[in-house]
Amino acid sequence: MAKARLKWVSRRPRRRRKRTRRIPKGVIHVQAGFNNTIVTVTDVQGQVVSSSSAGNCGFRGKRKVSPFAAETTAVTAMRTVVMQRAEVLIKGAGIGRDAALRAIFKSGIRVTFVRDITPLPHNGCRPPNKRRV
Repeated sequence: MAKARLKWVSRRPRRRRKRTRRIPKGVIHVQAGFNNTIVTVTDVQGQVVSSSSAGNCGFRGKRKVSPFAAETTAVTAMRTVVMQRAEVLIKGAGIGRDAALRAIFKSGIRVTFVRDITPLPHNGCRPPNKRRV
């Protein structure tokens, strides 16, 4: 009688390689906060094609907020997408917003326009009462 051979199973799950998507025109959303930078690439309808964040690229702690992390995030998000033209929407006041925009320009994609969509309060919340001692 032959012995039953066990299959060797790896404990680490295999990473599937993201396949490239071809879209003629897309929208690149850059959200630059004080703790992280998130770059999302969508098509014109708004369906997400690719996304990346500084934490996803391997940056932790203070380095997640750096301009270099934002640049790496933008390059990683656009790696799986092939497109000719793009609109860029930037949200937030973090220091990674300029670096991410620079990386988008360097990638060779023709940028049609750049819009800042940072939410600004018209009047804001009610301030706390004056302190009485």
